[in-house]
Amino acid sequence: MNFHNESGRFDNFSSLNSCNMKLLAGHMTTKSVKRRQFILNDQAVCKHYTFVAKGCFRKYRIDSRQVEQNLQFIPENEWVTEIDSFYAIKPSCVFIQAVEPSTIFQIGKDSLLELFHTLPDVERNFRLIAENRIIQLERRISLMLISSAKDRYLAFVEQFPGLCSRISNTQIASYLGITPEFLSKVRKEILFETSFNRPNQIRGYGDNTVFTTK
Repeated sequence: MNFHNESGRFDNFSSLNSCNMKLLAGHMTTKSVKRRQFILNDQAVCKHYTFVAKGCFRKYRIDSRQVEQNLQFIPENEWVTEIDSFYAIKPSCVFIQAVEPSTIFQIGKDSLLELFHTLPDVERNFRLIAENRIIQLERRISLMLISSAKDRYLAFVEQFPGLCSRISNTQIASYLGITPEFLSKVRKEILFETSFNRPNQIRGYGDNTVFTTK
């Protein structure tokens, strides 16, 4: 798998010319990651920016009650890092773990900073990637503070179409800040409401199931 051919998410911000893309690809390393394997552990220093070419990851922390709290899902064509640890060279307070078999491309800090200095277009793209992540984070904070569990779930389905069938109810519930049992209740409520308004195929609202109403 070649990063040059798999970098669609990068081009979504500002396309690089072929020469610059080759230079960037030359600094990337590829890695196959097993399900439940970590690419970052709590208290380790984050040393890479990671592009997910295939699969999905979750970023999570463990609270004072030793309960896992999902902070972010990273599916195909998305970038992930722990930016504070990456730039400040300090221990991370989160884990980044594969939730399914995955293929990733990674670039280290020294290589990335070198490219920032020599290729302004690369620096611009990574700045836009970081800004986009800040926007997503602000929206998530707003949803968690003022929105109902139902609205949070609908926003999750909109942001991550298709992930409901790939990620367990427990993982999704953790991300939404509710219990798996309450998530099932929310899904049933949405399914009931939708069955009257859109009597066709309903995707993503059942417990990892595609429903067809008559």
